[in-house]
Amino acid sequence: MNSKLITIVAVSILLLSFGQMTIQESEFKYTVEAAPEWDALFTRYSGWFGGDGIFAIPRSGIEYQEVKDSTENMILFSDTMVGEIEEGELKDGFTMVNNSIAYMQGKNPAEANITFLVDQDSEGKSQSLFPMKLKIAEEGEYYWLGDGFVNPSNQNTYIFAYRVVNKPEYPVFGFDIMGGAIIKLPADDRFPFRRQEQISFPFFYPIKPQVVGSFGAGILVNTKSSRVPNPDGYIYVYGVRDPGKELLISRVLPEKFEDFDAWKFWNGKKWVRDYLKAAPVTDGVSNELSVTPLPNGKYILIFTAGGVEPAVHMRIGESPIGPFGPVISIWDCSDAIEEPEFFAYNAKAHPSLSQPGELLISYNVNSFKFWDQVRDYPNLYRPRFFKLKYEN
Repeated sequence: MNSKLITIVAVSILLLSFGQMTIQESEFKYTVEAAPEWDALFTRYSGWFGGDGIFAIPRSGIEYQEVKDSTENMILFSDTMVGEIEEGELKDGFTMVNNSIAYMQGKNPAEANITFLVDQDSEGKSQSLFPMKLKIAEEGEYYWLGDGFVNPSNQNTYIFAYRVVNKPEYPVFGFDIMGGAIIKLPADDRFPFRRQEQISFPFFYPIKPQVVGSFGAGILVNTKSSRVPNPDGYIYVYGVRDPGKELLISRVLPEKFEDFDAWKFWNGKKWVRDYLKAAPVTDGVSNELSVTPLPNGKYILIFTAGGVEPAVHMRIGESPIGPFGPVISIWDCSDAIEEPEFFAYNAKAHPSLSQPGELLISYNVNSFKFWDQVRDYPNLYRPRFFKLKYEN
């Protein structure tokens, strides 16, 4: 983390040295520090060697970082690189598939505890784990993955997905989002999920090409079974809407999750059924983020500033829907930006991979000239990690 003074109202910087920063904000004291052991775990050289969209789903359903849980986590990735790197050189034959997973045992980032899994076709070629199966999809559509959770009412796993189609004619980002879906995995199903179901998700804002709004950017399982403090029994699903990267919030009871008529949306004053009346609770967030309960009764929103700026921010909320306090920058991503074309994006916390008293936080790194630079920087496209440690 770059050493520079940050002045924020109601925040006092107490210590800044050796990549570690201690900050005090009234009731919340914390430090941030690098997590090299997690960086090393995701720096791979054979098979899976890069991916973004990282979300962790604890199979036990226990989502709270204060609970010591050795359960297995399923980690989701969107676009995934597969190939071989030898002595820093990316060998010919590498490929990209649109989604993959890893299984992680417990919270200890040891090599023996993680298995990266990429699906293969009958000829042994890598392929997307969740291929597009919706009948309404247009030719060429594929999925990027949002957040997911194990539903305590039926133990099925539900994963949010975005219907993506390539648009080479678009400047900067050559893709468009066509809509949303939910991927349903039966409770006893495991990789490669041949029994998966795909459900069209109706709550989508097609504003204009490349400017959309959708839900699934983050999930808070606020139920007794997830072991979070002060559960109210709801699944909170966070959405992001452009322009402005506005944060929207929906919620539904676990047993009603597939009943879209039962979903409610926060309009700034109350919960309503019309998703078009959802009101932003803040803006300037990223398309992937997290909202996590803290032991002091507050909630911490983690996101990348403005979507792709090289800084990870937090805001402290009074409830799962806020109000959220001032923006506080907690991590400078500049050290990972080795070239002008590189960018950081989609920071979030992973409570089910975190030890008590801390939050493991990741952000992704990519390049605007990815295919021109991946051979020179074969390990650029992977999550980076740091830890936020707090006092209860």
